[in-house]
Amino acid sequence: MEYKKLGKTDIEVSAICLGTMTWGEQNTQAEAFAQMDYAIEHGVNFFDTAELYAIPPKAETYGKTEEIIGNWLATSGKRNEIVLASKVAGPGEEWLPHIRNGKSRLNRITIEAALNDSLKRLQTDYLDLYQLHWPDRKTNFFGHLGYPHDPDDQPVPIEETLEVLNDIVNSGKVRHIGLSNETPWGVMQFIKTSENKNWPRVVSVQNPYSLLNRSFEVGLAEVAIREQVGLLAYSPLGFGVLSGKYLNNQKPAGARISLWPDYDRYMNEQAVAATGQYVQLAKQHNLDPAQMALAYINSRPFLTSNIIGATSMEQLKVNIASADLVLSNEVLDGIEQIHIQHPNPSP
Repeated sequence: MEYKKLGKTDIEVSAICLGTMTWGEQNTQAEAFAQMDYAIEHGVNFFDTAELYAIPPKAETYGKTEEIIGNWLATSGKRNEIVLASKVAGPGEEWLPHIRNGKSRLNRITIEAALNDSLKRLQTDYLDLYQLHWPDRKTNFFGHLGYPHDPDDQPVPIEETLEVLNDIVNSGKVRHIGLSNETPWGVMQFIKTSENKNWPRVVSVQNPYSLLNRSFEVGLAEVAIREQVGLLAYSPLGFGVLSGKYLNNQKPAGARISLWPDYDRYMNEQAVAATGQYVQLAKQHNLDPAQMALAYINSRPFLTSNIIGATSMEQLKVNIASADLVLSNEVLDGIEQIHIQHPNPSP
């Protein structure tokens, strides 16, 4: 397992990060415990969660994933062996009415309350990384390419949000801060403000990145490298689509898109066509399609860690093993040729 610095900190995180959002919905606590045990045994020291989880978000499972991780920490005694990251939810009145009555904003009231609740569920007195799950302002994320500027938008100012983050870092409850679902402008604004105020600097940006969505490469990749704010790549398999398990209209029992067809971000006609070609390329080179897709991400120079998720131990073992796979130039060339034909079908 390779380890990389988290931003400009002295923390080293594994190139594979254990994603957790299925725990409490698709996975039981016992299954989650087994995943964490296996991950630790195979060099994974980085766990990522959020107050929002389990997915899909609903009142009945809100905070359940953090509770499961907290129970594992309490029984395993391995808090000091992992780098633990969580996130605070941004605005979501229409689709998250169960979180703070739909009034979650990235202000002092929300952030302090959310953090304290997360720490309680996780049964720990600090987080190594605390992330803003999505911006407070209206901008293009969650699959939206175009930027629909709203002159009437009144977001919580970035300076106000950063002041709260500065205070929670100084309190010792959080070691470092990060962003998620951010734009190049947003990342640079946070960096500029922190430098002007001598406040904590963001160390990472957690955005989607996969063979079906390489939009991070436009703008954000340069920011990540030059500013040492590395990518924590989420949805690296496009909700499992890049494994090939949904090709030919297959609907595997218990799989996410089988259970929730509305999760169709990676299932449009162009994405399915691209997936078919990536799967064919992998098979031509005797590679597992999922491992090939993950290994490509692992090789990117702007990556800090690749957030994998699994609902079975078999999937988990394949995903973690991708850390040891080095793709040949022939495979890399093949990936680029497919990307030219099907550029970013699922932004």
